[in-house]
Amino acid sequence: MLDDFKKFALRGNVVDLAIGVIIGAAFGAIVSSLVADIIMPIVGAVTGGVDFSNYFLPLSAKVTATTLAEAKKQGAVLAWGNFITLVINFIIIAWVLFMIIRGMGKLIRKEEAKPAPPTKQEELLTEIRDLLKARPPIS
Repeated sequence: MLDDFKKFALRGNVVDLAIGVIIGAAFGAIVSSLVADIIMPIVGAVTGGVDFSNYFLPLSAKVTATTLAEAKKQGAVLAWGNFITLVINFIIIAWVLFMIIRGMGKLIRKEEAKPAPPTKQEELLTEIRDLLKARPPIS
């Protein structure tokens, strides 16, 4: 059973998938930082200092806090500002993945478009054709 597991775990597809998940998690953290630390502050500055991370709608009369963290402690809230931030994260990740897949598609099409090298038979036939063309016409 251990040998079967080792064969399964060390197959190329499983290792590739694991690497993809690890890189994806790291990329997700980078995008989250980009949105939280760069994009949203710029959006906030353009909109007059708005901080989307603290925008929420209280769903209970008990909620009187002005920050999302405190409001969540007091009761149910609809954190729509946080949702906007996550939507922006998703759009950035989806766009980058689209660009990567698009680039890979172009590379694959270029590889497919390259003509295959001629076979030995085609080379010989080309030589024969060229020799026949070079001969003077028979009168």
